[in-house]
Amino acid sequence: MPRASRPLAEALAGPGGRTVLLDGGLSNQLADQGCDLSGGLWTGRVLTERPEQVTAAHTAYARAGAEVLITASYQVGYAAFARRGHGPERTTALLRRSVRLADEAARAAERGVWVAASVGPYGAVLADGSEYRGRYGLSVRELADFHRPRIAALLAEGPDLLALETVPDATEAEALLTVLAESGARAWLSYTVADGRTRAGQPLAEAFALAAGSPQVIAVGVNCCDPAEVLPALEAAAAVTAKPLLAYPNDGSVWEPATATWRTPATPAPWPTAAWRRTGARLIGGCCRIGPDRIAELAATLR
Repeated sequence: MPRASRPLAEALAGPGGRTVLLDGGLSNQLADQGCDLSGGLWTGRVLTERPEQVTAAHTAYARAGAEVLITASYQVGYAAFARRGHGPERTTALLRRSVRLADEAARAAERGVWVAASVGPYGAVLADGSEYRGRYGLSVRELADFHRPRIAALLAEGPDLLALETVPDATEAEALLTVLAESGARAWLSYTVADGRTRAGQPLAEAFALAAGSPQVIAVGVNCCDPAEVLPALEAAAAVTAKPLLAYPNDGSVWEPATATWRTPATPAPWPTAAWRRTGARLIGGCCRIGPDRIAELAATLR
C-alpha cells in the first residue's frame, strides 16, 4: 500500500479539525523488544546492528493507530558516529536507512501513514543530557553546519517531512530554520520545555515566533516534556502563530543522565487532550515511555 496520498500540511489544513495521531517513544519500544540501547548511540545502535527491530517498532505503532512514524535518526550525528568507527559514508547510509525502515512499515500499514525524519538537537549526539539544557556555546552558524549534512542525508531518501524535535534552545531553532530554508523541505518544529520556558530558559513566545514566518514549518509545539507543560506552551504558541500545533510529551518521568535512568512520578500525569485540541493541537502523540498501548488509547480518544 502506498504511503499517505497527500501532504501532511494539506491534511492539517482540511475542514473538520481532524487531529492526526503521532507514534510514541521509539527507545522504550525497542527496549521492550529486547534491544540493547547502551553505549551512547541509543536508538542509533539498534539502527546500526538490528535494523529489523526498528521496522518492528514502527510497525507496532502503525498497528496501534499511529498515522505518522518518526524515524530512528534522532541521535545519529557524523562526529559521534565517527568516534565509534563509522565514517561519513556509513553515517549517511544509516540516516537514509532510518527513512527506508519507517517507509517500509508505513507502506505495510492498513491506512495511509506519513514518515517524519527525526532531526534531533545537537545535545542528543553528546549523550550527556545536553538536549535538556541547550546553551551549548555554539553560534547559529556552527549549529547550522552541524545539522546541514544530517538533513541533506535524510531528505535524499524522501520522507514526507522533517521532525525538528526536542529542541531545547531558540538559538538552535534559528539554526535549524536556516537550514530548512535552504533545503525547501517541510517540517514541524518542536521544543522541549520546562517551567514555562525553553530548556535553555528563553520565553516560549519568542521561541515560537521564530517559526511563525517560515512557510516550510507546517506545525509548532512541544515534545519530550512533562504533560503538565503542554497546555501553557500551546497557549504561548497560539498567541504568536496561526500554524497548527503539536504535542507529544513523555509520561512525566525525568531523565537522569548521571545514572541513565528515568525518575518516575508517583502519580501518572493527566493528559488533557481535549484542552490541547481546543488550543489548536492537530498533531498529538507520545514521546519517551509512551508505548503502542498508550497510542492505541489515544487513537480511541481522538476518534
